[in-house]
Amino acid sequence: MFLRSLVVLLTVHLCYSIDTITPTNQLKDGDFVISDGGKYTLGFFSPGKTTRKYVGIWFSNVSVQTVVWVANRNKPINDLNGILSVTEDGSAQISSGKSVVWSTNTSVPASSNDINSTSLKLLNSGNLVLTSENGKTVVWQSFDHVTDTFLPGMKLGIDKKTGLTSTLTSWSATDDPSLGNYTFKVDPNGSAQFFLYQGSSRVWRSGPWVGQRWSGVPDMTRAYIFNYSFVSNSDEVSVTYDILNDSIISIFLVDGVSGTVQRRTWHEDSKRWIVFWTAPKELCDQFGECGAYGNCNPNSGTQYQCSCFPGYQPKSPRDWYLRDGTQGCVREENRSMCRNGEGFLKIPSVKLPDTSKAVVNKTSTLKECQDACLRNCSCSGYAAADDTGAGSGCISLYEPLIDVRTYTSGGQDFYYRADAVQLAKYSSSQGKQAHKRLEVILIVVAALTFIILVSYAGLYVYRKKKREMQEEMERSLWTKDAEESDSSSSELPFYSRNEIATATDSFSFNNKLGEGGFGTVYKGRLRNGQEIAVKKLALNSGQGIQEFKNEVRLIAKLQHRNLVKMLGCCIQGEEKMLIYEFMPNKSLDSFIFKGENKSSLDWKKRVDIIMGIARGMLYLHQDSRLKIIHRDLKASNVLLDKDMVPKIADFGMARIFVSEQKEENTNRVVGTYGYMAPEYALEGIISIKSDVFSFGVLLLEVITGRKNSGFYPDNPSINLVGHVWELWKVENAMEIVDPSLKDLDSEEVLKFIQVGLLCVQECADDRPTMSTVVFMLSTNMELPTPNQPAFIHKGSRSDIDPSSSSAGAHSVNDLSVTAIVEGR
Repeated sequence: MFLRSLVVLLTVHLCYSIDTITPTNQLKDGDFVISDGGKYTLGFFSPGKTTRKYVGIWFSNVSVQTVVWVANRNKPINDLNGILSVTEDGSAQISSGKSVVWSTNTSVPASSNDINSTSLKLLNSGNLVLTSENGKTVVWQSFDHVTDTFLPGMKLGIDKKTGLTSTLTSWSATDDPSLGNYTFKVDPNGSAQFFLYQGSSRVWRSGPWVGQRWSGVPDMTRAYIFNYSFVSNSDEVSVTYDILNDSIISIFLVDGVSGTVQRRTWHEDSKRWIVFWTAPKELCDQFGECGAYGNCNPNSGTQYQCSCFPGYQPKSPRDWYLRDGTQGCVREENRSMCRNGEGFLKIPSVKLPDTSKAVVNKTSTLKECQDACLRNCSCSGYAAADDTGAGSGCISLYEPLIDVRTYTSGGQDFYYRADAVQLAKYSSSQGKQAHKRLEVILIVVAALTFIILVSYAGLYVYRKKKREMQEEMERSLWTKDAEESDSSSSELPFYSRNEIATATDSFSFNNKLGEGGFGTVYKGRLRNGQEIAVKKLALNSGQGIQEFKNEVRLIAKLQHRNLVKMLGCCIQGEEKMLIYEFMPNKSLDSFIFKGENKSSLDWKKRVDIIMGIARGMLYLHQDSRLKIIHRDLKASNVLLDKDMVPKIADFGMARIFVSEQKEENTNRVVGTYGYMAPEYALEGIISIKSDVFSFGVLLLEVITGRKNSGFYPDNPSINLVGHVWELWKVENAMEIVDPSLKDLDSEEVLKFIQVGLLCVQECADDRPTMSTVVFMLSTNMELPTPNQPAFIHKGSRSDIDPSSSSAGAHSVNDLSVTAIVEGR
């Protein structure tokens, strides 16, 4: 008994008290190490509900396990045999059996006198340090190999002497710490600044360091919790910080779910992490939102947050009108600004433009900075390098001046190069300021007088004339943009509201085909006799001009026999309309779910419809110029032309993926109950396999003539997919086939049912791609056995966010507006 007690005590001491691992003791799965001050824990963990094993560091006293560093993030262990050890040659490694999955790849001279001279210790800062010579020499440390979290005492940046770069990289998912799609790293060029990237695309910019804060983070002005230190010299470019109150637990990380950088602080009373600060948090935070020589001001009080620098105008007026400012601005007149009387105009309270090509002089005054910039014709503007106090030093900027935004407080004055005409026009002398105030008063008085004097009849004429002028202007802008676009763009006809009103008999009730969540659909006939379907978007639909523009650009570029074809569009004021080819046979659901129409769909026609839908989805996923995830494939979104050829419609929820992108996480789940894949409905994960699941449900509905949400007396708790699965398991699947179908080839029908079950398997990786689906349906190949499908038991609509789900919308050319999101 004494020996047993001694062993237990030694084991407890080994697992819970030590903060060091040496060659003579190892850390096994189930054991853990605690730092000397008790703040951090090192051990094996499995994120979320997974069984994969990783070695990580997390807070000891935070009730929600929060991992701040992961060793083997790309090489998990799939058993319980993991070991973290220190080798006698001076390396730390993680192994399972004979397989080494991670190593520090270090070595030290062997010591014949003391094999324990090398050790791995967890410090109370959260730094895991490998030392030799009994702690005298640091061989390796985790702070040099950051993952997604930036802790106090860490350095983030570049060590120019060693070439070591410290970059934050998000987790792939909340339960997968492998390298994700978002990175946060320094750009040492010019005046150094940090960027948040999504893949290779810049998402957000911190701006340069201007004394006590980043130019693009005015929240840092009051340093009452965190103390930041920035170093930029010949040896390194880095930032570090500490927390002024040791009782506060706070982390800075890259969050792969929201695609942001965040400062989170632990709130002990509520037992949760609170987002203290995040970026980007609004549209003006997006990198280059208003392009070169454009300024983004979310509080401008105008309809559009982008404006051009004084003396500049939108490069693409049409895109600017459609709320797309990414092409930026160009000078109104191409006057020389090289020793031709030019000077500088001030834009106050802004985030400085991109300083990747800037030149920094920390000793010059602001006046010296202005004179030097004026002498250099390539210099586009300047600002103080340190804006504390009266400001000191100089940042000289060069083209392009991009990613400028205005703040209500905490911004910085920026001076940009302007020609002599603009200097005279926008002079800010005291006399001119008083004159401008008088002008404003006179304008207000004149405007009020005009409003009082205008009669109702005159106002009606004025508005009518204004609408006609606006219509002509929009038609001109649309045509001009189409002429300037590259050969890959699709040019669409632009119709006036009068033309559409004439075609639909002034949107008469007799021409109304249906009504959906985003507006009403009308039948019409153009002057050339062509029948059309007009989708008139509701004013309160929540869809803006940018989303409308994206819808137009997306569908216009999709040309396939099995996709609905867009014929044109109309924009007039707040009113927006889409014009499509007319589908006389309406939608697929009106045939397969209604008894009077079922008999018109024999087995051959159903096969043709299924194959047409499959080829259309294959085009979206693989063969089109854009890789598109539809997200709302269902019977009501498949339209039928006069020859019963299926046309996939309603791209209102579609997402565009970059060519190599496999999946995406979204915080807002939208779609139709019963067609959503489990990983999308429950975790917000979108991929081509989400569409494959929806196709599988639709395929089974076409074969059976029943809705997935239908009622089955023998087992009322399951849906159609579950009912087919139960019959399939006992080899009675033919019982569920639509009884209106006669003289069937049971072997072919069973093949189609089996493909449908393969598409609705619970695990997304088990489902085939659409190219494989088309091949399986077209050939007599031997099919794999499907696993149990997802969602075979009925849920309720409360399982899905009702504000974002679409349920049973009218389906006659019921196309919504697409929000195109590249990657996010």
